[in-house]
Amino acid sequence: MTIANPDAAVAQPAVDAAATAPAAHPRLGSILLLGSLTAIGALSIDLYLPSLPAIGHDFRADAATVQRSMSSFFVGMAVGGLIYGPMSDRFGRRPALLVGIAIYLLASLGCAVAPGIDWLIAGRFAQALGACAGQVVARAIVRDRYHHQDTARILSLLTLVLGVAPMLAPTIGAWLVTFASWRAIFAVLAAVAAVIGVAVAMRLTESRSASTAAQAGGETIFGSFAALLSQRRLVGYLLAGALNGATLFTYIAASPDVLITQFGFTPRQFALAFAVIAVGVIGSSQVNRGLLARYASDRILGVVSLVGAVGGVGLVAAAFANAEWPLLAMLFVALTSFGFIAANATAGALAIDPLRAGAISALIGSVSYAVGAVAATIAGAFHDGTPRPMAGVMGLALAGTAVALHTLALPRRFAVG
Repeated sequence: MTIANPDAAVAQPAVDAAATAPAAHPRLGSILLLGSLTAIGALSIDLYLPSLPAIGHDFRADAATVQRSMSSFFVGMAVGGLIYGPMSDRFGRRPALLVGIAIYLLASLGCAVAPGIDWLIAGRFAQALGACAGQVVARAIVRDRYHHQDTARILSLLTLVLGVAPMLAPTIGAWLVTFASWRAIFAVLAAVAAVIGVAVAMRLTESRSASTAAQAGGETIFGSFAALLSQRRLVGYLLAGALNGATLFTYIAASPDVLITQFGFTPRQFALAFAVIAVGVIGSSQVNRGLLARYASDRILGVVSLVGAVGGVGLVAAAFANAEWPLLAMLFVALTSFGFIAANATAGALAIDPLRAGAISALIGSVSYAVGAVAATIAGAFHDGTPRPMAGVMGLALAGTAVALHTLALPRRFAVG
């Protein structure tokens, strides 16, 4: 189905030209900077993953307790997003980013000197409060500069940069744990934040429109969120993106224990398996970018969500059979849906009300990380030494993604594959 007018399916309020006019083809520098801002949260997770067993050993903490440092990070991302989105609508994208990067840098240094697991859990929460600024504001910047269909393409392109984190970070993290210490990971993260902060200060131009500033200045934060959450389609996109993202978060939080402890993978073998699955996520995002040249993003969502739900069933079956390689294969299949759904659900949500792009981006991030934290916590609470809790949570999340899209978000003509 060729799309002559990609935004025709979405009713939008009148906005000024700066808010909606598509920019020229993005330069490589812009893509790298926006991608780095988007990737800082993922890097903070993926670089850290190989260190979980070492942290548990050093602090004499069990796997469930150490996993709380992952859950606290998700909670921090959820809470912080509610601040930076409206802040960026009202005061601008650049100030919000610089505040967040400063918080992240200081929190990373605090984690590096953590004397105990409780300190580390709190430090990870503070670190996330800073990291979420990059993801929230980068999405808003993309929506400032592009229309709905183009936004989905650019978000898919950013996944190329985002994908470097899961491909390389676990290997680097494993190397740091082996030859230095898990504390060195946080020193590296602080250095990365410093470099990104300098790039934002020197290279990033303000993209927020005057109309967006006026809209934000004329309503309270809670009023903005209430107006957005009253829109059924927006809620559908939010839930679909969050539930699909929860499959990734659950995998990230539980996979070190499943692959290293249960299946006996070495940290380097784990990093390799993690990278292979990341290739699937990145590859699907680029296939999605190609498909968007011919098909509406909502059409892609409708089909892929059903395929993902079927993949979730296969994943649960492999987990109950405790079959190592079939489980890895089904993880690959299930998680590739993220590459399609993340960009298209985000673009669909941002298109609902462009004048509140920052607030919508905040809701996308906060709902996603809140659902991710709950999913990871449930998987941890039901930990039984098998992959079944991880697979069960992921399977339910994939089914929920399809339900949210087909009952709330998608126009009727796209509600079936």
